[in-house]
Amino acid sequence: MAFRWVAGADTSEDAATGLAQEFPTRTDAEDWLTGSYVDLVDAGVTEVTLLEDDHVVYGPMSLLA
Repeated sequence: MAFRWVAGADTSEDAATGLAQEFPTRTDAEDWLTGSYVDLVDAGVTEVTLLEDDHVVYGPMSLLA
């Protein structure tokens, strides 16, 4: 099992923003998002979805306040 974030239907920018990374646990993925939140917003990411393999765990979740 691997967890990863996607920014939406168009995943072409996921590698450039770090979203293409895979994490061994959900906690690792969520910790990464917490630390990368500002950089993602600055890069224009407005929402993310957490996947476990190819299954949606939750999302889409807005990154905008």
